[in-house]
Amino acid sequence: MNATTLALVGATGGAGTTRTAVELAAMGARDGDDVAVVDAAFTTQGLSEYVAGRIDPDLTALLTDDPDAALSAATYPVVGTGEGSERRVDDDGDGPDLPGRVDAVPVRAPFERVARAKTAEAARKLERRIDEAATTYDAVVVDAAPVGSNEAVAAATAVDRAVAVRPATAHGRDAAQRLRGRVADVGGDLDATLAVERPGTDGSDGASDDGEAGVVRVPPTETAVATAPTAAEESDAYARAIAVAYEAAFDASLGVEFPEKGLIDRFTP
Repeated sequence: MNATTLALVGATGGAGTTRTAVELAAMGARDGDDVAVVDAAFTTQGLSEYVAGRIDPDLTALLTDDPDAALSAATYPVVGTGEGSERRVDDDGDGPDLPGRVDAVPVRAPFERVARAKTAEAARKLERRIDEAATTYDAVVVDAAPVGSNEAVAAATAVDRAVAVRPATAHGRDAAQRLRGRVADVGGDLDATLAVERPGTDGSDGASDDGEAGVVRVPPTETAVATAPTAAEESDAYARAIAVAYEAAFDASLGVEFPEKGLIDRFTP
């Protein structure tokens, strides 16, 4: 792979950025990559929901109270991505035995520490932590909130690729355009866009992608955290779209096989 670090930057709140980050990582692990998901959405802390058990220390502790600790101190396996791991979707206690692994570097912290982790100095430390993850993992996916904080700016500008995640709606398309301007203002660039459809929609809500380059549409999937990551096992349209996105983001050629040949069209942002 040429690109090893990727930021998924939400164009709006609730765009599905965290879920998509976990699914991309699972697809990489399905192909044999070791993938880390780093939480740069400090306010929502959504990545912590994909980790079972106590999170101590978390990423913000490494950026503030314990900067000399290795990144591995705040790294936890994502539920449902390893042999014998807890499987939320069917409660059989047995997750898929993936060739690679998926680890999360989550944020789960009180407001006081989150506030200290949102400083410019902490953002520079976050950049170094992303670089540290890239020395250990084949790929790193950074889950970032809409650019409006130091950590989001660091995430969007310290990676090899940055991709907007937006709802597959006209509002989402407009939000992605605004996000593109914000990222440009801080010296970055968005390489592509993932337009995520929500369950109960058919994508025909006026959110045409005509004239918008670099868009991968992601069909709906069950939104509950308990069902993730579906891309680790499924071969449906959602998993195929995640595979397309992974290949595009990391300049990769996945060896994952789907039952019907030729349905994954190569996409170049």
